[in-house]
Amino acid sequence: METAFTPWLSLGGGMIIGASAVLLMATNGRIAGISGLTSRAFSRSTDGEARGVSALFVLGLMLAAPIWFLVSGDWPQQWVPSNLPLMGLAGVLVGFGAVYGNGCTSGHGVCGISRGSVRSIVATATFMSAAFVTVLVTRHLIGV
Repeated sequence: METAFTPWLSLGGGMIIGASAVLLMATNGRIAGISGLTSRAFSRSTDGEARGVSALFVLGLMLAAPIWFLVSGDWPQQWVPSNLPLMGLAGVLVGFGAVYGNGCTSGHGVCGISRGSVRSIVATATFMSAAFVTVLVTRHLIGV
């Protein structure tokens, strides 16, 4: 599978992600880690305000594609494997990693590294290495 090189869209998307992370931290003192925000949005033990802010952030993530469609007239192109058991296993492994690593790619990779957190730098290096190996094995060695 080949993807288009879109440096300006990528730069714009990165700026929006960074701005949303800074805005959430500045206004609510919360890290924009998606696994933590999603967990807080559905947790009964979280106070109502934190749950509402988390739910709004997650809702914003879900509305990104429909808003893109309204602006551009085209749906964002996305490709995922059609192998449902493989996708299920991947989801379980990502969920396990987010719990075990005490955060997800957005929390550690976007917010943690920008704060200079050594734990986040190690976590990001670990999951990026695992991702590189996964792509090498699945796409180039076994051809999934």
